[in-house]
Formats: sequence, C-alpha cells, structure tokens
Amino acid sequence: MKKDQILFEESQRFNQWWIWAIILGVMCVSVYANMETIQMGESLFNWTYFSRLIPVFIIPGLFYSLALKTRVEVNGIYVRFIPFHLKEIFIAWDQLDECYIRTYSPLGEYGGWGIKYGLGGAGRVYNVSGNQGLQLVFKDGARLLIGTQKPQELHEIINKLHLFPTSN
Repeated sequence: MKKDQILFEESQRFNQWWIWAIILGVMCVSVYANMETIQMGESLFNWTYFSRLIPVFIIPGLFYSLALKTRVEVNGIYVRFIPFHLKEIFIAWDQLDECYIRTYSPLGEYGGWGIKYGLGGAGRVYNVSGNQGLQLVFKDGARLLIGTQKPQELHEIINKLHLFPTSN
C-alpha cells in the first residue's frame, strides 16, 4: 500500500468522561468492598473474593484497548474495530450502491455505541461516540454505518471520488 493512496484516516476511542466515571466508580466500590471483607478477617486469596476483582480490572483494560479505525483509499474503505476484528474489513467501492454522511440517533436507531445491529432495516453500526457517520448501502441491500468525528472531511473525500452521483 502506497501512502499516497490513503485519502482519509481516523482512529477513535471511547473517551467519554461519563463512561470512565462509571468504570472507575465500580472499580472503587468493588475494591472497597473487598478491603472491608479482608478487614473482617477473610483472606484476600479466597477465590470468591479474588474472582470479583478480576472483572474490575479486565473491563477498564478492554475499554482502553477499544479503537475504531477507518481508512479511505482509492480502491475502497477499510474498517477495523479493535479488538473485535482481528484484521481490517475491506469494502470495495463497487460493492456499494450508496455512500454518504448522515446524522443518526445512536440510542434510538441502534441502542447505543459499539458494534450494534439496528432495528427496522437500519443494519449494522460501528461507532464509539457522536451522531455522525458514513452510511454504506450495499448492492444487496445490507447497510453499514461507520461513525466518524470528521464528517466534513470524509464528505469532501467521498464527493471528490465522484463514485456516487447522489452523495449528500
């Protein structure tokens, strides 16, 4: 892959303060509850108490590692939601009927953020925050929405390619 083939690149993470506040709050409560148990004379190495602490440290690590990576090249779109996709998903332009930027309701259409499946034919979504995305409509009718924090830049790139006559 030549560097000049890359027209657009974006990497997104779950950086919302409220998510981290919830995660850290749960961590603190769990650690505090386990410390109280230890002070009552129970052993820290009791498997029951230790097993409660494992998710408390794994879940923040998982959220920290989550990243949505999107790349647009002259041959198509590459998307990867780390750690769920082991390799990039490639979508060639000729697989698509439509490709445009749109505003959407993450909670109303898809039930939140992450990798979701919408109701009523909304299709799949890969998103981490916000309400702007690149809507892909495949020739077979399937739909994929890829969230973006750079909608204007992505819109300009898609329009410059002149592949979709009705790009919004």
